[in-house]
Amino acid sequence: MALRWRIAALVAAAACAVAAAVGVLVHQFSRDRELSQARDAARVTLDRAAVTYARTGEVQGSGAALDAPGLPRGLRELAARGRRGTEFTSGSAGPAMWAARPAGGRVLSVRVDLNTTMRDIGALDASIVVAGLITTAVVLPLGVLTAGRMSRRLRTAAGTARRIAAGDLDARIAAGPRPRDEIADISTAVDSMAGALQKRLLGEQRFTADVAHELRTPLMGLVTAAELLPEGEAAGYVRDRVRVLSTLVEELLEISRLDAGAEHADLSPCPVAPLVRDVVARAGLEAKILAAEQDGRAATVRTDSRRLERILTNLVVNAHRHGRGPVVITVSDDGRTVAVRDHGPGYPATLLDDGPQRFRTGARERGTGHGLGLTIALGQAGVIGATLTFANAPDGGALATLRLPRDVSAASPGASDG
Repeated sequence: MALRWRIAALVAAAACAVAAAVGVLVHQFSRDRELSQARDAARVTLDRAAVTYARTGEVQGSGAALDAPGLPRGLRELAARGRRGTEFTSGSAGPAMWAARPAGGRVLSVRVDLNTTMRDIGALDASIVVAGLITTAVVLPLGVLTAGRMSRRLRTAAGTARRIAAGDLDARIAAGPRPRDEIADISTAVDSMAGALQKRLLGEQRFTADVAHELRTPLMGLVTAAELLPEGEAAGYVRDRVRVLSTLVEELLEISRLDAGAEHADLSPCPVAPLVRDVVARAGLEAKILAAEQDGRAATVRTDSRRLERILTNLVVNAHRHGRGPVVITVSDDGRTVAVRDHGPGYPATLLDDGPQRFRTGARERGTGHGLGLTIALGQAGVIGATLTFANAPDGGALATLRLPRDVSAASPGASDG
């Protein structure tokens, strides 16, 4: 149940509870007061009748009666013991207040009819019920409106928090200051947290970019020096390490550009299946490509072919480096979905839960590496408007699925499956 309806239900329940409590108190107070007045009136009438009976031996016209047939048994027994008392009854004759006392071996009693009084109390109870319903009908819409405003403000705060979690660090709730307003306090705290998080992340991004830029100059010197070394095992090892370091620096620079939002897609028609074959051929890796074609024509999608090639290259290299063969690449009929699967141990749980993390491969069985390949693939997918998801196949192996956005698509002549 939504918060606004919970609050509305609570307001309605509170209004009903207050109305019921007030009704019970008013009813009980009115009833006790009327009974007390009736008891006093019965006693006064009884005492006057007793005086009249003592003088004249008659009770006619006094409002009392001797040995009344409807006298309650308790009062009759009380009078028999020489005492007087009162008692309220509500039998078939209707509600009444009785008063009785002994009178020369007989019982002198007075009956005060309370039919009208009890009807008045019943009418009062009905009025209280109607007033409670009217109060609830008035208060409930006000509660719904108030709860709706609170709910909208909380939903705005939650939506902004989700946008921040999704990477939109510029998102803010921008709630105005309101004294003694807890929701405004929460909104201000979320904005403060987002600002601090943005400042820290931007600082880390600038640091990464600065380090990568500073490394390029000495790295170029290392590359030149490595090429001048005489041929041999040591020289080959040095050149290999220099190539790894050069690749790492270029990847850091690419991530810095992606973090800064400096990358923009250059869209053009691209035949997906031929591009996949070119990626596999350039990487020099083995992969089974499953791509359907219609009338000898490969599906074409409007996208940035250079960035799509970068994504697919990273996925294929990652499958070979951290998984096991065979590596299978499946292209959908419309060319908009490309799945890369290996038959290794699969992605670690941390990657499936949190996505690719730079400088973290997540599991020893996935092999060594700096974890930038999948991070770059995910960033480039965002640039071209595609979605890249990671999962583990039911029968084992890691499965990366790239879904290109729906845009202008056509068919172009293409090569057959490789």
